[in-house]
Amino acid sequence: MTKLSDRIKNLAESQTLAMAKKSRELQSQGKDIISLSIGEPDFNTPDFIKEAAKKAIDNNVTRYTPVAGILELRKAISEKFKRDNNLNYSFDQIIVSTGAKQSIANVILSMVNPGEEVIVPIPYWVSYIETIKLAEGNPVTIPTSIESNFKITPDQLKKAITPKTKMIVFSTPCNPSGSVYNKEELKALAEVIIQYPDLYVISDEIYEYINFGEKHESLAQFDFVYERVITVNGVSKGYAMTGWRIGYIGAPKWIADACEKMQGQFTSGAASISQMAALEAVKANPSVTFEMRDAFKKRRDLVLNLMKDIPGLKTNIPGGAFYIFPDITYYFGKSFNNYHIKNSNDLSMFILEEGNVALVSGDAFGDDNCIRFSYATSENILTEAVKRMKETLAKLN
Repeated sequence: MTKLSDRIKNLAESQTLAMAKKSRELQSQGKDIISLSIGEPDFNTPDFIKEAAKKAIDNNVTRYTPVAGILELRKAISEKFKRDNNLNYSFDQIIVSTGAKQSIANVILSMVNPGEEVIVPIPYWVSYIETIKLAEGNPVTIPTSIESNFKITPDQLKKAITPKTKMIVFSTPCNPSGSVYNKEELKALAEVIIQYPDLYVISDEIYEYINFGEKHESLAQFDFVYERVITVNGVSKGYAMTGWRIGYIGAPKWIADACEKMQGQFTSGAASISQMAALEAVKANPSVTFEMRDAFKKRRDLVLNLMKDIPGLKTNIPGGAFYIFPDITYYFGKSFNNYHIKNSNDLSMFILEEGNVALVSGDAFGDDNCIRFSYATSENILTEAVKRMKETLAKLN
């Protein structure tokens, strides 16, 4: 009999991290694996941010931090929200956490009761569903497709709401589809949300600075729905600071206070050195992120162009983030040797084992018709990866 809790037994492993782990194992065996499975910029953290961290160490900023975050950083985040998003969050409405993943978990664990429903559009980031389940909530998904650019409509949202609905969780720009909601689309969703007095929204905006179209739009900008929105952001993606582990929320104060209480029992304050580095990041003009953003756009266009030569792949044109989420149903029912492709996991394992390219199956994101391809690496590597995919998929018949 196992000694583990039902809680951990029922918790699924992150499939993005699992694929990254498998890639490392194969690489350690001497295989030439191109890993496009994890959502991590390949750029280095900008030097001015690293200098701030070095200075913090030299100045002995190495002690415990307040649970909610260093005051100077929270004030800087407050200014960032005003500057970039037209959002008014005072410093006491902001909680700094060990990554946006913890920020999201804090909110869900603080607000969702057993049996309450949380709406999640498909495709979704892998950890949303498992965190909801950890809180003993019931995930309710809304399907989308390439034809709708993987975005939900107000009518779909309204039909998914029941008396048990407590929350909606979504991202813009979206991981994994790269879809970006514009201002009009967000307002239309907000007009549905406001009709339900007990409905709250986590708006995950971690990819804010990797946006290839018009400026990023935040759901909380609409005054009539501001008190219902928890805005999640961080420094990992836009500033290439994944390993620094700093995320944050802006929220109604009572929600922020609850998240502070929750975090106080789990991790306490985030690392002092990382917070001082993040301070320099959020204070900086967003233009410091443009070079990375433009490189990602160039890579996106390269990969979309190369994928045109692979029969059967259907893609949207991602407006942000650094992923492509192609429909791969053309290959379902096809075979090669002992491989029989029935779903996205079969295909991703086939591409890994036969083509030495690691991707993530779409079922990890709620859509078994697709696979996620990260283009957060060099153009040469991307060109080789698509070449391998094309050659590998051509073996199926």
